[in-house]
Amino acid sequence: MPMKNESFDSAVSVLSPELEQVLMKIPESRKRDIQEIRLRSNKPLVLSSGTQTLFVCGDGTIVYSPQRAYVCSGRDIFDTFRRMCSYSVYSRQSDIREGFITVSGGHRVGLCGTADVRDGRIHSVTDITSLNIRIARRIDSAAEKLMPCIMPLDGGVLIAGAPASGKTTLLRDIARRLSLGVNCPVTRTCVIDERGELSCGTELGLCDVMRFYPKGEGILHAVRSLSPQVIICDEVGTPEDAEALTRGANAGAYIIATIHAGGKGQFFRRVQTAKLLETGAFTKLVMLDTPDRPGRFTDITDLSDRRWAV
Repeated sequence: MPMKNESFDSAVSVLSPELEQVLMKIPESRKRDIQEIRLRSNKPLVLSSGTQTLFVCGDGTIVYSPQRAYVCSGRDIFDTFRRMCSYSVYSRQSDIREGFITVSGGHRVGLCGTADVRDGRIHSVTDITSLNIRIARRIDSAAEKLMPCIMPLDGGVLIAGAPASGKTTLLRDIARRLSLGVNCPVTRTCVIDERGELSCGTELGLCDVMRFYPKGEGILHAVRSLSPQVIICDEVGTPEDAEALTRGANAGAYIIATIHAGGKGQFFRRVQTAKLLETGAFTKLVMLDTPDRPGRFTDITDLSDRRWAV
């Protein structure tokens, strides 16, 4: 009997009944490779597997060209969006303004629509025409090979990679292993889960989890009251993030975080990188492989050795 793909099935369950029915027909052997499901109004239903783009027919057959693919109707998008918002779009407006929502299971859904801009800021987004569901997966062995390379911790760890390279999946398993003492000492670990992706629908061992806290406030609260040895957070890069990470590091906590970068060269060229490294919060950079090999690292750089900057 084929193994069930709970992550894929969980992501599909938030779609409209018509789309759910089509996608549940996909062979189990193919579901495990799917990383994203992309819906566009009156356009073919698209799947992403690493860097490969696939299409789905109405009977669940996967094809490599859009000619026979199932076409998402405006009704499919409308029904799916309302279902993702638990039929209360207003209650999700703060997330929608940021361009995404997180749904049950920790899956992140990117949104495209019409922005209502007031005073230079997005006030609301209406007429949703495109949805991209990034499938969140729990892989308990994700960090197995990485942990011996970063332990024992002598500073913070920054994990860099392109979108869909497995950064969040890796971060989940690191948090779980540290808090439970899997092949390492049991470590007081606090997760600042700003978007609700890291902890939603998954087990993070003995971590203290601060869901939907802004990074700055979450880190401040953690160091004030939880005395963490390690603070874990996803997707850093803004000046505000750098300031918050400095607070955590100055309080004696090691920071483990992720950042978007398509390669090592791109990472060191980014303006945000310099600000993060100036905090002194990180001593190691873990560079992830391409989306075709999610969760695998290609290089670890010692950031305390200034020769990397040459």
